Amino acid sequence: MAYQAEREEIEIKKFIDYKDVAYLKLFTNPHAKMLSKKRTGVPSNKQREIMQAIKRARYMALMPYIAA
Repeated sequence: MAYQAEREEIEIKKFIDYKDVAYLKLFTNPHAKMLSKKRTGVPSNKQREIMQAIKRARYMALMPYIAA
């Protein structure tokens, strides 16, 4: 039988800001990789906004690209 990853219940905000690093870290694993929509349980449009915000935060050096 296939392994079923546990879904994390994360509150979805109306406005997602790249400067809210604490909130964005909820959508990354300990190795700083982005979690999938299936794992986080958020709708597709919010997942795209979250991923864009994570990419912007990484570009602005607010979040790491990889964990050390």
